[in-house]
Amino acid sequence: MSKQTLELMNETFTIHSFDPSQPIPSAVYNAPIYFIAKTYDELSIVCPDSIPLDSNESEEGWAAFEVLGPLGFSLTGILSNISGVLAAEKISIFAISTFDTDYVLVKQEAIRKAVSSLRKSGYRVTNI
Repeated sequence: MSKQTLELMNETFTIHSFDPSQPIPSAVYNAPIYFIAKTYDELSIVCPDSIPLDSNESEEGWAAFEVLGPLGFSLTGILSNISGVLAAEKISIFAISTFDTDYVLVKQEAIRKAVSSLRKSGYRVTNI
């Protein structure tokens, strides 16, 4: 399988944690991009740093790579391979998948090292 192209997004993101019973803040819906995940135990929202939310916990300063797609459901190992490259460099990730593609978030201070590592491993990284 050939290596994918990853595009570094312009936004910097915050990952928020809420109680699962809390409503989704209306400000989220006005964001140009956001991700929402709800389980029996938590509600997580990822949105641009510029959207202030009153969450239980938050972690700001995440850059995001979009794995350019669409990626078919028959493709395997995409996140595993990317996360393996970054793990070898001790770079933590936060991964998000949608119907068409994957997003890999890394802390802003690790972005240069992440780009360099991904390129050395054969990935094309754009928009930097």
